[in-house]
Amino acid sequence: MSASRADQIRDQLAALADLATVVGRDLATPVADLVELVLHTLERGGKLMFCGNGGSAADAQHLAAEYVVRFERPRGPLAALALTTDTSILTAGGNDYGFESVFERQVRALGRPGDLLILHSTSGESENLIRAAAGAREVGVATVALLAKGGGRLKDLVDVSLVFPTSTTARAQELQLTVGHIVCDLVDRAMAGES
Repeated sequence: MSASRADQIRDQLAALADLATVVGRDLATPVADLVELVLHTLERGGKLMFCGNGGSAADAQHLAAEYVVRFERPRGPLAALALTTDTSILTAGGNDYGFESVFERQVRALGRPGDLLILHSTSGESENLIRAAAGAREVGVATVALLAKGGGRLKDLVDVSLVFPTSTTARAQELQLTVGHIVCDLVDRAMAGES
């Protein structure tokens, strides 16, 4: 029995490694473009806003913290926030206007031209993310979506979409977080004057 489980563990890690190889081969240039977009936003005084649902909400919070606090090296704080963390806003907005509006209202309230909204989704079909992207467009906020499963409707509603080639939610989230960490690391290196 334990050998079978060990085989399953090896298989799942091998599948993740294979997917990471494909993402590295096919999406390295778009991820490099995302690094430039994040740098452009921060260097010009804009802020990063992150949102997602479920595990993607956790990833959004995680990445916002990497910018505000630090990633792997000491540096000053960078302007970032997760739209997934204020329970009073989420519950009041969900109660008064519907859960589909909880991110859109925050983007409209807090977003300004020069900011960047980064949406995390495995399906690209969450109505609250679709509405957040639409609200961002209306207030002049640039948008990026980290997606999987073909990208869904959200893929065509954002300025930049990175669609990870998997239909497995866990693998998508693992790679979205990895790419988020890579972007943060490269932003830190660029801000420190490293190539």
